[in-house]
Amino acid sequence: MDNILSWIIWIPVLGMVAIAFIPREKQDLIKQVAAVTTGIQLLVAIVLWSTFDATNGTFQFMERAEWIPSLGISYILGIDGLSLPMVALNALIIFIGVFVSWNIDRAVKGYFALFLLLDTGIMGVFLSLDFFLFYVFWEVMLLPMYFLIGMWGGPQREYAAIKFFLYTLFGSVLMLIALLALYFACGETFDMQLMIERAPFALDGVVWWGMSAIKVIWVLLFIGFAIKVPVFPFHTWLPLAHVEAPTAISVVLAGILLKLGVYGMLRINYTMLPDAVWWFSGALAFLGMINVIWGAMCALAQKDLKKMVAYSSINHMGYLLLGMAAVIAGGSANGSNLMAAQAGMNGAVFQMFNHGTISAMLFILVGVIYDQAHHRDIEGFGGLASQMPIYTAIVALAFFAGLGLPGLSGFVSEAMCLIGAFPVFRTIVIISTIGILLNAAYFLWAFQRMFFGKLNEKYTKLVDINNRELFTVIPLLVITIFLGIYPRPFLDMIKETMSILIDQVVVVGGIAGIF
Repeated sequence: MDNILSWIIWIPVLGMVAIAFIPREKQDLIKQVAAVTTGIQLLVAIVLWSTFDATNGTFQFMERAEWIPSLGISYILGIDGLSLPMVALNALIIFIGVFVSWNIDRAVKGYFALFLLLDTGIMGVFLSLDFFLFYVFWEVMLLPMYFLIGMWGGPQREYAAIKFFLYTLFGSVLMLIALLALYFACGETFDMQLMIERAPFALDGVVWWGMSAIKVIWVLLFIGFAIKVPVFPFHTWLPLAHVEAPTAISVVLAGILLKLGVYGMLRINYTMLPDAVWWFSGALAFLGMINVIWGAMCALAQKDLKKMVAYSSINHMGYLLLGMAAVIAGGSANGSNLMAAQAGMNGAVFQMFNHGTISAMLFILVGVIYDQAHHRDIEGFGGLASQMPIYTAIVALAFFAGLGLPGLSGFVSEAMCLIGAFPVFRTIVIISTIGILLNAAYFLWAFQRMFFGKLNEKYTKLVDINNRELFTVIPLLVITIFLGIYPRPFLDMIKETMSILIDQVVVVGGIAGIF
C-alpha cells in the first residue's frame, strides 16, 4: 500500500507516455492502452475503498515529500471520507468515458492523451493536502478540457471552449489571491492541515478595507469554486459547454468536474474559515434555492435533449448547496439540530456522488440516440419505444433517477439535504420543493414526446442500444438502484469525516467569535 495515492494520480501519465510512442494510425491500440490504463486505476480505487478504515475520519495513506522547502511547498497527499467517494467516482467515470469515446476517429492520439491528462488533474485535486499542489492540479485540468471541447466538440466548440476557459480562469485568479492571503496569514505554509489549525485564529479580527479579512477570503474562494459547480449566476458557461462537448467529455464534466467546486468549498472554505460559514450560510441556502428553481425552469423550456440534461445538473446541484448550508444547525444544543446538520452534510456528499452517476448515465444515453439520429431535438422523435425497447427502459430508469423517484439513489440524497436544511431555512426549503414538481415535469414530458405515440418513419432503421453502450450504462444503473435501496455502506464510509468537518464549523467557528 506504499504510495498508493501517488500511483492512482500518476498511472494516467504513464498511459500518456505509452500513447506518445504509438503510431497515430494504430487507433485501436491507442484506445486499448487508454482502457487498460484507466482500468488499472479503477482497480486501485477499489483497493483503496476496500482497505479504507471507515471508523477513522482523519486522513489515511498519507504521503509527504519536500518539493520547494524555501517557500513552504510540499508534495502532500491524503484521503478521507470526503475525498474517497470522489476518487472512486472519478476512476469509474473516466474508465467508462474511454469506452464512450470509442467512436472518436479524428486525432485519436491527441484526444486520449488529453483525456488521461485530465484524469490526472482531477485525481490530484481530490488527493492534495498542500494548497499549492491543489492549485497546480486545479489548473492542470483547465488545459485538456479546453482542447477536448475546442477540437472535438460541435459547431460552436471554439466559443464554448473559450467561454469555459475564461470563466474558470477568472475563478482561478480569485482563488490564487485567497491562497496567497492564507499562505502569509498561516506562517508561510501551504500545508492544508496546518492552515486548518491556524487560519481561523490568525485571521480573527483582521480587517481589509474596512471589511473582515475572513469574509473577503471566503467570498474569493467561494466564487472560484462556485463557477465550477456552477452556482447561479456563474452558470452560463455550462449549458453551452455540455451541448458542444463530445459525449464522453459531457459525461466527465457533469459526472465529476462539477463536484470539484463543492469539494473545494468543503475542503477549504469550511475547514479553514469555519466562522465565515455562519455568515454566508443564509446566502448559500438562497443560492441553492435559485439553482433548484431556475435550473428546473430552464430545463423545462429546452427542446434540445442534451441542453435539458445540462440544466438539470444546475437544478440538482442546488439541493447539494441546501445540504451544505444545513451545517449551522449543529450550533444549537438541541440534539435534533445536530442530527439535521449531519443529515444535510452527509446528504450533500451523497448527492455529489449520486448526481455524478445519474448525470453521467443521462449524457451517455443522449449520446446513444445522437449517434444514430444525428440530432437531439426532443420533438423530432416520437414512438421510439417500439423501435428501441431496451434503450427506452434504461432511459425511463435514468429519468426516474433524475427526478428523484423513491427507491433510486437521487431520492435519498436530496431528501437528506432537505431534511437537514429545514430546521434553519424552512421557507427556502418549502419553496425549493417546487423544484421536485418541475423535475418530474421536464423529464416526463421529454420522455412522452420521445418514446410514446406513433413511430416517426425517419427512424424505422434505428437499432437498439448495443453491447458497448450497455457496458457503459449498466454499472451506473446498478449503483443508482443499489444505493437507492441500501445507502448505508456509502453513508457509513463518510460519516466520521463529516462529523469532524461539522465540529470544525461549529466548535472552531464558535471559538473564533461568531457566537
